[in-house]
Amino acid sequence: MTQKFYSLFVEHYLEGLLSPLGSVEVSGVITGSERRGIVLFFPKGTIQTERHSLGLLAKVAQSDCSIEVYYEQIGETEVRSCLHKLLSVFSTLNCHASAEGKTLDDNDLPRLWIVVPSASQDLLKGFGAQLELENWTTGIYFLPNVFRIAIVAINQLPVTSETLWFRLLGRGKVQIQAVSELVALPPENLVRRNVLEMVYRWRISVMTQTDLTEDDQELIMNLTQAYEEARAQAVQEGVEQERRQVVENLLRFRFGSVDEELSRVVNNLLQLAPDDFARFLLELSSLSREELLARFNSHE
Repeated sequence: MTQKFYSLFVEHYLEGLLSPLGSVEVSGVITGSERRGIVLFFPKGTIQTERHSLGLLAKVAQSDCSIEVYYEQIGETEVRSCLHKLLSVFSTLNCHASAEGKTLDDNDLPRLWIVVPSASQDLLKGFGAQLELENWTTGIYFLPNVFRIAIVAINQLPVTSETLWFRLLGRGKVQIQAVSELVALPPENLVRRNVLEMVYRWRISVMTQTDLTEDDQELIMNLTQAYEEARAQAVQEGVEQERRQVVENLLRFRFGSVDEELSRVVNNLLQLAPDDFARFLLELSSLSREELLARFNSHE
């Protein structure tokens, strides 16, 4: 169940992130009891990757590509299967180009990015996969260019903002770390908001499943943590905003406006415990400006 279950999330996740950058096609291939989610991406123009909000994912999406994400570590059989599918795509593209009197260069062909939680050295060595540290970070291994395949080992990616959107697809501690970074992003961050919304919708859709494995439940727990923490943060921010508005309205009614001195009073009041905050509000209507500032200074 796990790969099918996980692929549904991956498809929505990548489609949601990449749609603003180009055309996304989701190919949900069913193999036996599994669903193999394959996301095809075609950029609509040049993507300025420097300091892009999607970081490494934006760099991957610079050109036509296919992204296939696995929940488990894979072996030679899975890589050969990916290669077989990719060669079929190449054959189709070359036939179309030949019919139009064109010849495709290797760099005109889409690259397949195989994303895995980890990759063994034996697997990488067996397919001649190598790092390209001049242009790419650690954790990304390229097969000989004739194959147009790269393997992204999520657990080897550096823990930076550039790799966050890939590390959210990892497992265990790697994913938990990425979740905490996601929640720590500013609430106004649009990508953060979109990802949390995707997590929420996906969580609702899978909670009715009855045949979840322990791995499935772990995945739900890790991603649900992001949603729940962000929700609690939003509630707290809403409470603080409401309290601020109450205090500022009272001060405007009492003194006509809220200047810099009174703004400091507001900030100080918001740090009080709920009981002390309520008590201060009750006293506020009877205090002169001088008494209020003196009281404020006594609380610093």
